[in-house]
Amino acid sequence: MTFFYDVIVVGAGHAGCEAAAAAANLGAKTCLITMDMNKIAQMSCNPAVGGIAKGQIVREIDALGGQMGIVTDRCALQFRMLNRSKGPAVWSPRAQCDREKFIWTWREILDNTPNLNIWQDQVKEIIVENDSEGAKGKQKIKGVRTIMDAEFIAKTVIITAGTFLNGLMHIGRTKIPGGRCSEPASLMLTESINATGIKNGRMKTGTPVRIDKRSVDFTKMEIQEGENDFHSFSYSSTERKLKALPCWTCYTNKEVHDILRSGFEDSPLYNGQIQSIGPRYCPSIETKLHTFPDKDMHQLFLEPEGESTNEMYLNGFSSSLPMDVQINALRKIECFRNLQVYRPGYAIEYDYFDPTQLKHNLESKIVENLFFAGQVNGTTGYEEAAGQGLMAGINAAINSSEGKINNGEPFILKRNEAYIGVLIDDLVTKGVDEPYRMFTSRAEYRILLRQDDADMRLTEMSYKIGLASEERYQRMMKKKEAINELIGFTESFSLKPALINDALEKIGTTPLRQGIKLAELLGRPQITIENIRGSINAFEKKIKEISDVINEEKLMQEILEATEINIKYKGYIEREQQIAEKMLRLENIKIQGKFDYPNLTQISIEARQKLEAINPLTLAQASRIPGVSPSDINIMLVLMGR
Repeated sequence: MTFFYDVIVVGAGHAGCEAAAAAANLGAKTCLITMDMNKIAQMSCNPAVGGIAKGQIVREIDALGGQMGIVTDRCALQFRMLNRSKGPAVWSPRAQCDREKFIWTWREILDNTPNLNIWQDQVKEIIVENDSEGAKGKQKIKGVRTIMDAEFIAKTVIITAGTFLNGLMHIGRTKIPGGRCSEPASLMLTESINATGIKNGRMKTGTPVRIDKRSVDFTKMEIQEGENDFHSFSYSSTERKLKALPCWTCYTNKEVHDILRSGFEDSPLYNGQIQSIGPRYCPSIETKLHTFPDKDMHQLFLEPEGESTNEMYLNGFSSSLPMDVQINALRKIECFRNLQVYRPGYAIEYDYFDPTQLKHNLESKIVENLFFAGQVNGTTGYEEAAGQGLMAGINAAINSSEGKINNGEPFILKRNEAYIGVLIDDLVTKGVDEPYRMFTSRAEYRILLRQDDADMRLTEMSYKIGLASEERYQRMMKKKEAINELIGFTESFSLKPALINDALEKIGTTPLRQGIKLAELLGRPQITIENIRGSINAFEKKIKEISDVINEEKLMQEILEATEINIKYKGYIEREQQIAEKMLRLENIKIQGKFDYPNLTQISIEARQKLEAINPLTLAQASRIPGVSPSDINIMLVLMGR
């Protein structure tokens, strides 16, 4: 049987769900194909969303009109803002979630999204047609076929297969084909994609043991409570409704390490069984012991899997060692003396496709209208996957709309506009040699890419292409106007020492000797809006006026926080904006198709080879390619007559 769609999404993980929702919400007739409708958006590893830089990505997804932030807020068991002791450029939200409720909240959203159908099946091959005029290497996607022999014809296809492509799980010397525990691998799709000339590689990830909390002695652990202020992932009014649950911490010890080391001969990481590369920044416990042989203990975090389950996740103990080694070692930790587990940790190897074969809109350079998003691009993490999925869904809808969306132009975020822009530019420009994860240190403009202002950066862009709703846009505009009004008041309102010095003495900061603008006072590190507003009647009155108009406590708290950040870091923000604007000059110099790289003898051989392989769109992208030096860029500028 044959079905016809605008957009087909293969795989319903975090990338696939965002891709399908975005495409459908932009008006594309969309079908999401998944092996199991009851495990969409499954949190295969830790049931948590966010973290350093990852939390910023989720806020960007929400600002663009995606769903991950809304789902996370509805399913959060614990919320924390990480890095509070540092500057707001690196504040990062993180939430522990109820795994099952996360799945069913996503399912409810997808089931009620217009233009979207879900089909339970496994895709075995892509259907590609060659250019009828025989243009060299020109191929175009036509659709997909499934193992049920259903044929789906579509204008665009998005591959978001996660860890399922030729997935192979490892527990000691035991090997089990699968994409996840108790779920089958996809064994034919990689080969079908390879037939077009798209190259793949192998990567590895892993997950830890799952523990029965009834067997844990919590009196031997340290409790880690969450926070309960106005912060959330979504800029909408979504509230956290589930019961707040704590996390717990403990430590390994020398006895634990000795038992773990005894299993190294049977460890697939060290006996040659696994050849592929794992994530550097989420190492297995055996990798920690190998990398830090002199360290006698490592911290572990025991985290809830759900509101009403006894299953718990042991963060920091990812492992592929034999199950008896894992369990016996853990029982040497005091809180786990009577440990019972649901399943051991395991490693999984899977296929990915070199992301340098993609354009910035995540479309294949080799097969027209074929998109890739998520772990198949060599990334790790739900958040990175969801961000790519959202962008792939938007761009697939654009390509299938025949110029009706965004005038047919790709929707691409720049490095100074979003962490999602940094992520995609890194992937398509530099490629990956290990599973990629986002950090604030990867973003050169992180003062501009704060978690508090993602809506200011991105919502209007998304609204213009038709994804962000009118309600979301008007909410952002109301917030923007309120922030500008408050900042304007602080810049014009003068304070006399007699008015504020008593309050400053209570705070423990230097009293004023002369008059000062309120904005200048708020620039001091110790001064916050909260600790001085009650001492300045006019300021308190202005805040109340705005609050009465806003008429929502959460939104008003966001406005006050954003106002204070903009005042305190004004100089840094303006300086970074100037640097970004200078770099944008190179971003605006298009070079694709203007150089014959193999014959560009004025630059280094390495630069020629890298430029030919990547074929960068702009001179700025060329400057970020490893092996292309500043002198190479200067020569290219000269050759272009600059």
